[in-house]
Amino acid sequence: MVTNTEFKNAMSKLVSAVHIVTTDGISGQHGFTASAVCSVTDAPPTLLVCMNGNARSYEHFVENRVLCVNTLAAEQDNLSNIFASPMTSEERFAQAKWTTLTTGAPVLTSSLVSFDCRIDKIETVGTHSIFICQIIAIKDDHDTEAGLAYFGRAYHRVSAVQDS
Repeated sequence: MVTNTEFKNAMSKLVSAVHIVTTDGISGQHGFTASAVCSVTDAPPTLLVCMNGNARSYEHFVENRVLCVNTLAAEQDNLSNIFASPMTSEERFAQAKWTTLTTGAPVLTSSLVSFDCRIDKIETVGTHSIFICQIIAIKDDHDTEAGLAYFGRAYHRVSAVQDS
């Protein structure tokens, strides 16, 4: 049997993009930092997002049934830390500029790319839930040379252009 420590140590060797996942609706505006996001299919365009069921904003995402995956640019590691902190939702959202697309979920104006989604299905596995999300709209208008990745329990700059 694999222990939690063995699993976490092994997972620290996977490179992951860093995202701020947000929601807004009848249950209010909330967000968290996530690396467990990936594409499912392009027909229809669908993402999966994993969230700890014990997270303080979990029930708000379930009730609102919408979310936006805001992929962070290399210089936004501080914002990632803010959305992983014990700050209130109001304090977190006050640290950046936001807009909306179709669902009303907050879209980070300075994100590398944002995926505005409707949560179509929720599956629970152990401590986490998997949100299967249909992409309703995309904001992809921020030109940047680098994204923010997490590897070895630290942030790293990932660029299509080799840095010197």
